Amino acid sequence: MPTLCESPRDTTTAILDVYQPAGEPWLHVMQRGQTLRIIDLEGNQAVDTIFYNASDTSERYSMTDTMQAQGGIYLSTGTVLMSNRGRPLLTIVADTCGRHDTLGGACAAESNTVRYAAQKKFMHSCRDNYLLALAHADIGMGKRDIVPNINFFMNVPVTAEGGLTFEDGVSAPGKYVELRADTDVLVLVSNCPQLNNPCNAYNPTPVRFVIWDAQD
Repeated sequence: MPTLCESPRDTTTAILDVYQPAGEPWLHVMQRGQTLRIIDLEGNQAVDTIFYNASDTSERYSMTDTMQAQGGIYLSTGTVLMSNRGRPLLTIVADTCGRHDTLGGACAAESNTVRYAAQKKFMHSCRDNYLLALAHADIGMGKRDIVPNINFFMNVPVTAEGGLTFEDGVSAPGKYVELRADTDVLVLVSNCPQLNNPCNAYNPTPVRFVIWDAQD
């Protein structure tokens, strides 16, 4: 069930406040105890995100461990994001959207072709964004490090038959989710550039990232 919870944090006390353009990747290291707020500025924007242990990136977000630990498929306030080693990476501490997807995966050249049309193959995709961000960072990570991700603000209902559908978002302008880092984490984001499904109303838009130190 959705667990709506507003945050008491004041953006004027933040140590980082980033306006992220539509369709662009973002890579950042969070220290243990810091809190990240992801803000859906215009509504219905999917923010595809993967988290890694910053000191050992072979430990990374695990969709299956997270769902098993919480006994449900959607993410919201109170969800602990688990690693592939069964350890907590982050905890969702506030959420004004209500639920977030971790089943739909990230768009890629291959999925653009299968879902839409052969000529869509070379459109921008989240997978390409991930790879570009990692290549530019030059930290020894690449294709093998891309794992099933979280789609913040994305609406992917599960049908009675067990299938997935991509529907209009349940978010709105100004909705946000906050996550507290339970260890030092590397945050890899693709502010989804997808133009072919309603995950972002066929219109990629900017988002905002705000970070507070542990004591705030």
